[in-house]
Amino acid sequence: MKIPKWLGVILTIALAFPATLSAEETDHCRRSGGIAEQSTINLRIDNDLFGGLDQDQGYTNGFLLTLVSPNLLHYAENPCLPDIARQLNRVFSSLQPTGYDELNMTVGVGQMMYTPTDPEPEDLIVEDRPYAGALLFSIGYNARRDNDLRSALLRFGMVGPAAQGGIVQNNFHDLIGVDRFNGWDNQLQNEPVLQFIVERRRRIMESRNPKPLGGDMIVHGGASIGNFATYANLGFEYRFGYHVPDDFGTAPLRPAGENTSPVKTNSSEGWLSHLFIAFDSRWVVHDITLDGNTFQSSHRVDKRPLVADLGYGIAVSKGDWRLAFARYHRTREFDGQRKTPALGSITIGRRF
Repeated sequence: MKIPKWLGVILTIALAFPATLSAEETDHCRRSGGIAEQSTINLRIDNDLFGGLDQDQGYTNGFLLTLVSPNLLHYAENPCLPDIARQLNRVFSSLQPTGYDELNMTVGVGQMMYTPTDPEPEDLIVEDRPYAGALLFSIGYNARRDNDLRSALLRFGMVGPAAQGGIVQNNFHDLIGVDRFNGWDNQLQNEPVLQFIVERRRRIMESRNPKPLGGDMIVHGGASIGNFATYANLGFEYRFGYHVPDDFGTAPLRPAGENTSPVKTNSSEGWLSHLFIAFDSRWVVHDITLDGNTFQSSHRVDKRPLVADLGYGIAVSKGDWRLAFARYHRTREFDGQRKTPALGSITIGRRF
């Protein structure tokens, strides 16, 4: 499969994130007050087959590779970031929260695929959702003070054949011996997409130290605007377990949820684990995967304005490694949708 040139540029930026620091800069990062020693890389894989209901429809598959910086003293001038990241931060300075104690940034690249329920027909299925593939790059900023976190995320990329969703899905289905989806010729047309997301999170209850067993609850509210998706959202997450991490949530499915927030303290050695349950509700004004192309005629369905997700799962970590598994149940997203969607997500993270 041929990789688009612009995706190659994105991957080059991501790989350059930790690699261009000099020994002097690395030493400075480790000695400076309030700055973490390590960056983190996270790989998230979503698939509706993980949902356990024998589904292959709706948001059917996706991945997200995210690189998270150490805690920073400044976005644009901090020597913990390579030159290319500092240059990006100067360009996107208007997105960066100010007046907070701890800062970090993220860059990511991901692909998402959306299909109707029936894989067999080659013709357009008028009553079901459009075929759609999306390939997106993201740059995000987090800012923390005590139990408050503010996130800003910019995603941009392409929806349509250029995202190569059909090629990736059918090649993977061939690999695992599953029937292909035959209707990808009816997918949405190529369209550049942009999405700006803001979200605030606050920990409203906490029981952590000095007991090893504890929990917390985190509420969130936010909004998104852009031709990829426009909505407002509100929800919460509750976590309970052994040394629950000092961050702002585990459930990774929300776009802003992909950002690993600044962590005040390092976890103790040994195995750590916790359970979590999360809820997110959205008032959806626009969703290109349901409403169709913005600037040209395409297939569309009558979306429902109110959508909610209920997720639950477990996260474990040891040393530099972290693993989380979650299942999500979503309300119907459009009129005539046959089944309530269910999907699963696996996230692997490593500090380095």
